[in-house]
Amino acid sequence: MANMNPKKCPMPSQDPMVRNHNFKEVALGYTMDMAVEEAQRCLNCKTKPCISGCPVLIDIPAFIGEVAKGDIAKAYEILSQQTSLPAVCGRVCPQETQCEGKCVRAIKGESVAIGRLERFVADWHRENCAQKSQPVQPNGKKVAVIGAGPTGLTCAGELAKKGYKVTIYEALHTAGGVLVYGIPEFRLPKDIVKYEIDNLKAMGVEIETNMVIGKILTIDELFEMGYEAVYIGSGAGLPKFMGIPGESLKGVYSANEYLTRVNLMKAYKPDSKTPIRKSRNVAVVGGGNVAMDAARSAKRLGAENVYIVYRRGMQELPARAEEIEHAQEEGIIFKLLTNPVEVIGDENGEIKAIRCVEMMLGEPDDSGRRRPVVKPDSEFVIDIDTMIMSIGTSPNPLISSTTEGLETDKWGCIVTNGDDGLTTRNAVYAGGDAVTGAATVILAMGAGKQAAAAIDKMLGEK
Repeated sequence: MANMNPKKCPMPSQDPMVRNHNFKEVALGYTMDMAVEEAQRCLNCKTKPCISGCPVLIDIPAFIGEVAKGDIAKAYEILSQQTSLPAVCGRVCPQETQCEGKCVRAIKGESVAIGRLERFVADWHRENCAQKSQPVQPNGKKVAVIGAGPTGLTCAGELAKKGYKVTIYEALHTAGGVLVYGIPEFRLPKDIVKYEIDNLKAMGVEIETNMVIGKILTIDELFEMGYEAVYIGSGAGLPKFMGIPGESLKGVYSANEYLTRVNLMKAYKPDSKTPIRKSRNVAVVGGGNVAMDAARSAKRLGAENVYIVYRRGMQELPARAEEIEHAQEEGIIFKLLTNPVEVIGDENGEIKAIRCVEMMLGEPDDSGRRRPVVKPDSEFVIDIDTMIMSIGTSPNPLISSTTEGLETDKWGCIVTNGDDGLTTRNAVYAGGDAVTGAATVILAMGAGKQAAAAIDKMLGEK
């Protein structure tokens, strides 16, 4: 009989005033009893609406049904059929707008905690099952994947399951992409990312790091090396700035640089040699998940006051509700309906304040959101010593500029057919942020999975 409690089983977590001084994971995870209790809230609907909200089409009722019975090994087996990174997805996917957003239980209460259950199953498997995946019988065909982020790892994993010899070429010295340089340890521990990547390696996937495609090798040279298809999953790591006076002052970071220093280069560790400003007053401009990550990291690095400066209101914040809630609990100050117009420096070229204006929400723009407009005579100043710009990113043009016939749009995103990731170059596919611009991990994974199926079909017809 289903558990008809209208509320999700709460997720245990660190106390906010303790966790905002450390980089340990905030959410502590379900116990077995909690997971079984939550799984029993699933009604096992015949129409399975939750699956339609999952970009990688996990059979959600099936894996949850096994958790409800206490068979976690079977639940993991079902999960791993459709996703190569379950422990990652369970932590960082926006389930509330995807699978959980479709859950029937949400009509008269809270949805089933699908993400928390996925995390529980993946963690249980990692802690209790030593055996990793095994390579399958090779089919004699080679595919190159550019970028070891979520979309590249997913594409590689799907192809490896079908017997392809897959090599991932990663520009950084560590595989994982945004999972290692962008998302902080307190949201996604890096040993979990390493475990998932090691599992792909056990399947036969090779990863070449420090390989900047477009500089060390071109896509044409990859084909000359015997690869029959190429998948571009190079992400969108080129930061955007506002173009306001003073942005070049010392103490102004892009969120990409700031988070890369903190996460990939371990600046948060006491013995780290990575330089990063130890700030007292920090302003983070932007309202997405990256902005929340940067603000919460700055707080953990010792800042007394950390401001989220966003030109729209609380209802328009694009970050996940959970991330906003956690930031508020940890003491992050939200300066909403506020927009910077100037960065003010001192005689040494160091940032000392930002000049802002208050905003009002006017008529909707082309995206359907109400356009922010400046409130007259509303200028004010916030004293800060560090500013972090988190207003979006775009793809690096290196690959497109060195690949003849590879079209991009006006934002620098690679053009595909929109169905399976095929670009304007024969046998070259692309997906994730390199195509869409900055988006979510799970959407990038979905694109990688879709492209892998298309590559398999294309090469199977040869």
